[in-house]
Amino acid sequence: MTVTAQPGIGDVSDDRVRDALDKAVAHLMDLQDDAGWWKGELETNVTMDAEDLLFREFLGIRTEEQTAASARWIRANQRADGTWSTFFGGPADLSVTVEAYVALKLAGDDPDAKHMAAAAEFIRDGGGLAETRVFTRFWLAFFGWWSWDELPVLPPEIVYLPKWFPLNVYDFACWARQTIVPLTIVSSMRPVRPAPFGLAELRPTKPVVGKTAAADPWSRVFRALDAGLHQYRKRPIKPIRQAAMRKAEQWIIRRQEADGGWGGIQPPWVYSLIALRLMGYPLNHPVMAQGIKGLDGFTIVDTDEDGEVRRRFEACQSPVWDTGLTLVALRDAGVPAGDPRVVKAAGWLMDEEIREVGDWAVRRPHLEPGGWAFEFANDYYPDTDDTAEIVMALRYTDHPDGARKDAVLDRAERWTAGMRSKDGGWGAFDADNVSILPLKLPFSDFGAVTDPPSADVTAHIVEMLADGGARYSSYVADGVKWLMEHQEADGSWFGRWGANYVYGTGAVVPALVTAGVDPRHAAIRRAVAWLEARQNPDGGWGEDLRSYDEADAWSGRGESTASQTAWALLALHAAGEFGEVAQRGIDWLTEHQNELGGWDEPQFTGTGFPGDFYIKYHMYRLVFPVMALGRYARTTG
Repeated sequence: MTVTAQPGIGDVSDDRVRDALDKAVAHLMDLQDDAGWWKGELETNVTMDAEDLLFREFLGIRTEEQTAASARWIRANQRADGTWSTFFGGPADLSVTVEAYVALKLAGDDPDAKHMAAAAEFIRDGGGLAETRVFTRFWLAFFGWWSWDELPVLPPEIVYLPKWFPLNVYDFACWARQTIVPLTIVSSMRPVRPAPFGLAELRPTKPVVGKTAAADPWSRVFRALDAGLHQYRKRPIKPIRQAAMRKAEQWIIRRQEADGGWGGIQPPWVYSLIALRLMGYPLNHPVMAQGIKGLDGFTIVDTDEDGEVRRRFEACQSPVWDTGLTLVALRDAGVPAGDPRVVKAAGWLMDEEIREVGDWAVRRPHLEPGGWAFEFANDYYPDTDDTAEIVMALRYTDHPDGARKDAVLDRAERWTAGMRSKDGGWGAFDADNVSILPLKLPFSDFGAVTDPPSADVTAHIVEMLADGGARYSSYVADGVKWLMEHQEADGSWFGRWGANYVYGTGAVVPALVTAGVDPRHAAIRRAVAWLEARQNPDGGWGEDLRSYDEADAWSGRGESTASQTAWALLALHAAGEFGEVAQRGIDWLTEHQNELGGWDEPQFTGTGFPGDFYIKYHMYRLVFPVMALGRYARTTG
């Protein structure tokens, strides 16, 4: 189809933009599933593949065919120095390299082989197994490669803590609580399967200094508490311990989803299956069988350049998110609201509305459900970010059942507004999930374990509510105030779920303008100045994921990518910027479009846990450029 562009300012609406949009829209349409949804691969690092093999080894269900195919993928991602990273082009990561090494050894790779020897040398030089993160050492403990005595204790009695008590399970983010509850069973039972081999070659060759323990008072308190729990574990009050484990078991079972998983993500899924197996569930029990079978739906199988089968595991899947973003992109590109493919996608999204009460109701017990989750099946954990995007997408569509659509939108708007935290911002899954205590636990050395309000999520919700009229004006005002208060000193905004300051700024500026903030406002001018200063010489924008740990060096800096260039352009467009800076960004997108109509982007620009776990959304490199090009092309002079 041809996208109709209106006269623009400067040369941003020239034939190249229209041609690029036509190609990109056609490519998007080709990717739609017959059911109406879009879904790109959600690519992470090879720990997912390594842990999948270790999980199957633990349950005794690993096959040689699976192992060989997964090992090919793991080897394909090893770098020239023998290591693996958490993201494309990132620094070597010790924990990822250890898990990959163990998985390849499980696949039969010779420790003396060049690629294995290089990895082992890096591990030894990095301090060996002792310097890996807690989650890696849990996997090692399953096979006796690490002592359970050297791991933090997670007592199942935590499930008895009332919802108002510090460190109850609802003080943790949904992804953390779903992982912690099964791990309380695992930590209590401390299973050890016979190790298929030793790991003596990974012992450090020089003395290890060790990690410096946090010195703040709460961290010291929890280290002392952990020492006490180690003693209690040896002599627990057996009736209470057994009852707590049964309560944890039932907590897990109640949250199994229709696809057999837990939370739509890998960690709680595999740990829940391990915990239930330890509680005596046979592999053919419906809960176990459904859970194991469901993992196949998260497995991607393809062939390498030699025709050999490769197998990789997705940590999560994003059909609802991808479909919402795609519809917004099609709207921006000028695709008619009544296009049959748009209408089909709208129908699928309405069918995916969640009407069940989930964990979010612990903090908002009187709120009527009405929202969407990220995945095909995750009814216990809808999220505000997805819901905001879906609402904006559905508003654009011309679905024939207008009454139903209006009811769905009304519920979603009310639910999202009701999930506002007390400070005026929004977190992704829970309201007021802001306790600092979970961050101080010895267990919490990997990833975010709470879900406080973030700039990107708050911005998407402010934009959605403001675009809907005056009904939620007080919520919009509070959200705008929150965003103004959380602008960085340099003019950018932090991106919790995307990389990073470019993502945050690309979300906030359009939201502020939609909410009625004058583009000449000082906050927006500072953001524009920051984006202009961060534009690369080639005209694009990029930001390396190291900006989460080293903001001064990497904030808004990195090799240009299609998704990050688009985010910058979305902010500039909202701010009324149509001059040379914007033109160079648009030129970068049109010049880098590939023959299919998309853009090549090996970089990871999505974020799971800042500083620890990153995501490459394969749809980002397509939908966001369409949004940016479409908005510029349709802007009148």
